[in-house]
Amino acid sequence: MPEISTKRDINVGERLRYLRTSRKLSQRALARKSGVTNGLISQIEQNHSSPSVATLKRVLDAIPLSMAEFFALEFDEAQPIFFSPAELTELGPVALFHDIGAGSGISLRQVGNSAGHAIQMLHERYAPNADTGVEKYSHESEEAGIVISGRIEITVGDETRELGPGCAYRFDSRIPHRFRNPGTEVCELISACTPPSF
Repeated sequence: MPEISTKRDINVGERLRYLRTSRKLSQRALARKSGVTNGLISQIEQNHSSPSVATLKRVLDAIPLSMAEFFALEFDEAQPIFFSPAELTELGPVALFHDIGAGSGISLRQVGNSAGHAIQMLHERYAPNADTGVEKYSHESEEAGIVISGRIEITVGDETRELGPGCAYRFDSRIPHRFRNPGTEVCELISACTPPSF
């Protein structure tokens, strides 16, 4: 089966990431809908793997989008440098964490469009008792963050720690993890993911 070119003039990975994030789909959700692994979605988006025509068609069918529409897609690669609070993009965590039955009371606001970039920056808010789910999740990335206010309980693998203002974390996102606000006030944190994976 022929492979799709990932040359700079036809950047399959950048186009796929743009489409996925603009539709507020996680890599895991797109993988599940298309019947491929989330690792393959990540590799395609990073241009580490050139998908066959059949594989790309399966992924696009899950969006849904035709091959012709995919290759005709035009999007402005010049992105702004500065953003007001109103210009941050809500990623829709209820949709992101739907498959593990969580996301209510969580806000994930992204700085700009992460498509075509190596880093994703988020302003996260967790209402009291908000939880990403009893079932831990993972994604192809590394992440780090600093708690601004409130408290957050983070579980990474078998290790759990409750963090307060000024505390920070950094870990390999492929390790199953969970975020939960055990407190009575909203928790705010600033985080970064590389490569972008939501």
